[in-house]
Amino acid sequence: MPALSPLLYAEPRHRRAMHAVALLMFACIVIAGSVPGARAEVGEYASGIVLHSLAYAGLATLWFLGSTGSALQRALKAVLAIALMGAFDEGVQHFLPYRSGTVRDWLVDVSAATVAATALGALLARIPIPQTPGRNPVRPR
Repeated sequence: MPALSPLLYAEPRHRRAMHAVALLMFACIVIAGSVPGARAEVGEYASGIVLHSLAYAGLATLWFLGSTGSALQRALKAVLAIALMGAFDEGVQHFLPYRSGTVRDWLVDVSAATVAATALGALLARIPIPQTPGRNPVRPR
């Protein structure tokens, strides 16, 4: 598992990139979800629960990896970020006549983020901070 430590304890520029990728992916999710008929087409391959779970667990993973602090702090940051993203997504859907924003979907988003962040937090607790010469890793606070 030590091979995962550079990912879990990423350098600042990589952490910023992970947050940027998460925000870009979220923008794509909102835009794609706003296209009339797009959700129905994707629904032929996967249910809404599966789509929400995979998408928001992936976003939570990126947000967790891009965050600093203890495992608990990073998990809380990821879940809070996903809760806000999910609420925004459902809010946008509420105003589209061909979509409906639901609390159930938001709860699936937050649940998926909680599961992903908890798993990553447990993993982080088991992997030591890398000790590489010339590198000053960000230590959990």
